[in-house]
Amino acid sequence: MVPAAQMTSATSSTNTKGPAKRLPAPQTAPSTPERSLNQRMDALARANEIRTARARLKRDLKAGRSSIHQLLLDPPEYLETAKVFDMLLAVPKYGRVKVNKMLLSCRISPSKTIGGLSERQRAELVSLLRR
Repeated sequence: MVPAAQMTSATSSTNTKGPAKRLPAPQTAPSTPERSLNQRMDALARANEIRTARARLKRDLKAGRSSIHQLLLDPPEYLETAKVFDMLLAVPKYGRVKVNKMLLSCRISPSKTIGGLSERQRAELVSLLRR
């Protein structure tokens, strides 16, 4: 067995090239055009409206004023990009463990959005929630 000190010196003496040189990354043009200030402000306002509407909906779900079944079957536009996992967590008596088990049994990824659910997934999830 060769001592570690000898291995280091032996391996460093065989490498005469020196450290590898990195080439600079090629400069690529941005794939999307720059947005004007008005466009950015409009997008920000829309995003804030969506966040506000989702927060209101989560409060309504928590209080029992809204039905998750109807929201899953016919979601409003602002809910299309919301994660199924997050919306189910807002329903009373459903925590992380129960929601994860339910999504697993329906073969739905926790990162799936409500708008991205197939009809089969929607129907299966609603039937599990109605039990």
